Amino acid sequence: MRATDDTLSLDTLAVHAGRETDAATGAVAPPLHASTTFLRSADGGEAHGFSYARADNPNRRSLETCLAALEGGEAAIAFSSGLAAAQALFQTLAPGDHVVCDQDAYYGVRKGLQIGLARWGLELSFVDTADLAATARAFTPRTRVLWLETPSNPLLKIVDIAALAALGRVHGARVVCDNTFATPVLQRPLELGCEVVMHSTTKYYGGHGDVMGGALICARRDALADKLREVQHLGGAIPSPRDCQLIQRGAATLPLRVRRQSATALELARWLQRQPAVSAVHYPGLPDHPGHAIAARQMSAFGGMLSFRVAGDGQRALAVVAAARLFTPATSLGSVESLIEHRASSEGPASTTPRELIRLSVGLEAAADLIADLERALTAA
Repeated sequence: MRATDDTLSLDTLAVHAGRETDAATGAVAPPLHASTTFLRSADGGEAHGFSYARADNPNRRSLETCLAALEGGEAAIAFSSGLAAAQALFQTLAPGDHVVCDQDAYYGVRKGLQIGLARWGLELSFVDTADLAATARAFTPRTRVLWLETPSNPLLKIVDIAALAALGRVHGARVVCDNTFATPVLQRPLELGCEVVMHSTTKYYGGHGDVMGGALICARRDALADKLREVQHLGGAIPSPRDCQLIQRGAATLPLRVRRQSATALELARWLQRQPAVSAVHYPGLPDHPGHAIAARQMSAFGGMLSFRVAGDGQRALAVVAAARLFTPATSLGSVESLIEHRASSEGPASTTPRELIRLSVGLEAAADLIADLERALTAA
């Protein structure tokens, strides 16, 4: 990649960012560097820029370069999972620091804050970040982080990133956005004023359901980026070289997959709205979605995730999931195959997700085939 990287389109960056022809062999596909340790020079230094795999690895460095380029940030730090990335961000805080978190954030993030990090003295406030006034009231002089997630999981709620980023600056808090559902293909939180973007790279970046990872991308290579790198190194929650290789391979087709999945999801959402067996559809691409206007302003399309509520109770929702044949009943999202999930069951007894809600991750199958499968499932249930 040349110094003119910032002039390239996202589609081109997805293919080329972080990739170099192997100097030793001329291999075009990035080789796997499985070594845990690296040659030292005579003076004890790093002869080739690497020392030990927990600190750095050629595959991880390549992936992080790619992630930073795609999100438009200066630094990216890769982790072994999305939750490891989220935990790392909170681990840069000190006892007594305050976090304002979206009340509809991914349940694993909320649970990690409430059970794990609260024990070391973090103060927490969960708020509807779609309500700017309520969010403003939640800040204290000790607020250090405002955590956003948009679209949210699993209700597909939308919040105004630019307005919340401005609010965070007023209060001296870093604004972090979980961009997993949207990806940089559809939404650019750093350009809207956030300082950090979080991803579960297990999902759309990997894109094939065969690798787990997470990442934080920082707008600037600053003291926070250095702290995050330190947590990555000392905590050891790093992706393997093979994981990095697979995630970067998935990134090459990210724009193509996400745009196709978004188009199909919109088609499914419109169809579901017309079904008498469906009481509500949660998808920001629908004009009657409460966050549609904001989503249309800050997203280029509306994503491959949607959820809907069956006309009935949780048992009927479970029956719909069980009756699906083309949709696979499984947790996770963003892969090439479409998934269907009774989300409340996956989250467990403490879930606040409505029992009649079903979440869909739309894959690359033909929209007509997916609609036919949903029609069969709704009729059978």
